[in-house]
Amino acid sequence: MMFLLFTALLIVLFYLINRAYKNTKDIVINRISINQSHHGNTSVLNILQLSDMHLENISITPDELHDKLKNEEIDLIALTGDFLDRKRTIPKLIPYLKVLNKLNIKYGIYAVFGNHDYVLRNDDLYQLKDELEKYGCVVLQNKNKVISVDGKTVNIIGIDDYSTGRSDLGASYSNIENGTNLVITHDPNVVLDMTNYQFDYLMAGHFHGGQICYPKAYHLVKMGKLIKMNMIKGMHIQDGKPFYINEGLGQTGVNIRIGSRPEITLHQLSLPPAANHESSLPAI
Repeated sequence: MMFLLFTALLIVLFYLINRAYKNTKDIVINRISINQSHHGNTSVLNILQLSDMHLENISITPDELHDKLKNEEIDLIALTGDFLDRKRTIPKLIPYLKVLNKLNIKYGIYAVFGNHDYVLRNDDLYQLKDELEKYGCVVLQNKNKVISVDGKTVNIIGIDDYSTGRSDLGASYSNIENGTNLVITHDPNVVLDMTNYQFDYLMAGHFHGGQICYPKAYHLVKMGKLIKMNMIKGMHIQDGKPFYINEGLGQTGVNIRIGSRPEITLHQLSLPPAANHESSLPAI
C-alpha cells in the first residue's frame, strides 16, 4: 500500500514539475498603452522591452523571437538587465542581438545592467558590454541619451542597478533637456527614491513576476519594499508616475515557472505636444 502511495505521489510530482517547465515556453506578449489622454499633436513611441533574459535558462530561440516580433512596429528597444551571469554564456547573447538588429529600429537599442550581470567581474563585464555595443546597443550606466521623435525631445535615462548599490540618480539625470523622460532600469525599487526626479514612464524587471508564485511570491520578501507593497509585475503608479515591471524572458535557479509566464512587452508611449509638456528636469 505504501509503495502504491509513494508511486502515486511521484507521478503527481513529475506531472507538476513537467507542467511548470512547460510554463517557461508559454511566452506572453503584453501590449501596454501609456498617456493616451494626451490631445493635440501627439506622437507615439513604440517600445519593445526585453528583460531578465537569463541566457543560461531562456526558453525562446533567436529565430522564435524574430518570428514573434518581425511584423511588429517597433521604434525603440529597451533591454532592462540580467542578460546572464557566466562568462561562457556571453557568445549565446550574440544571435539574439543579431535578431534585434533585423527589426529596423528607428531610434536604437538601449540597455542597462542588472544584478546578475554584475556577477561578472572586470574583463568579463567589459566583454559583455563590448558585445552589446558591437551590435548597436547604447549601454547606459547612470547616463542618459537624448533623441528627437517628430521634433519632440525624449530623454532616455538609464539608471544602473539599484539592488547592488550602483544607482546614481544625480548622474543619470545630469544635463537632461526639457522633454519626455523615459527611464530604463533593472530593479524597480529605485522608484521609491525618485520622489524628486521626474519621469513620464519607467520600465524595469528583476522580480520575474515571482517566477514561482503560488499562492504568493513569499521568497521575494528580501528583494525590497515593493514586494511588501504587492508590486511584483505589471503596471503601477508611484508618486503619480507610471512604471512597469516586466516578468522577464528567462529563469534563475530551477528552470520552472508557477503563477508567472515569460514576457515580451510592447509599450505604446504617447508623447505630449512639446508646448504643453511640463518641465522634465528633476525637482532637486
